[in-house]
Amino acid sequence: MINNQGEMLGVPVRLEDIKKSYGVMSRFYALAEGIFEKGLRRKGLHLLSVTPGEVVLEVGVGTGYSLKEIANFVGENGKAHGIDVTPQMLELTRKRLKKAGFMDRVELYEGDARRMPYQNGKFDAVYMASTLELFDTPDIPVVLNEVKKVLKPSGRLGVASLTKEGREGSLFIRFYEWLHQKIPKYANCRPIYVEKLIEDAGYQITKTEEFILLKIAAWRIVVAKPLTD
Repeated sequence: MINNQGEMLGVPVRLEDIKKSYGVMSRFYALAEGIFEKGLRRKGLHLLSVTPGEVVLEVGVGTGYSLKEIANFVGENGKAHGIDVTPQMLELTRKRLKKAGFMDRVELYEGDARRMPYQNGKFDAVYMASTLELFDTPDIPVVLNEVKKVLKPSGRLGVASLTKEGREGSLFIRFYEWLHQKIPKYANCRPIYVEKLIEDAGYQITKTEEFILLKIAAWRIVVAKPLTD
């Protein structure tokens, strides 16, 4: 059954299963990420406004398209870090960054964003696209809190996520949630209320835009800064 307005589906899949499914999909994912998410990537990184010399983390690097752009933006005096749970995705990212000549300014880490391996206050910005909605509902605040720890006090978070806000009855949302329930190992993300989740985790939203893919799927792009106590 599809959840009612104001509710989100959970993610009834173990981390190991997600790693396996994305390992299998990695050979095809580069095509989807390169073509279908090109506009989303450009809009998201534009709003995040990465500048030369910054130290930036991408959570969920996929096949490396966004991290390549980030590495280009930070320049020779900056640093681009990427974390992902899937070894196959990290290998594709490494090949892409090496081909672009950016590996001297990039560091990759195989790990779980619920337990960040970075020191507190390390990053000027953290970016994640089509990633936050992969985490089960109780884990999303954990991830956002980990991000807050590794951000500088003046840092910023950029998130591009499938959104459910104001689209609860849309055919796409209903179909996608049905698909998520039927084959959660492969349709393992789902639309979320991304702005509310970010605000509830102790951030102030500074920018937000909607991005429509193929005239049916809505992503919400949000840039926020951590609130100080």
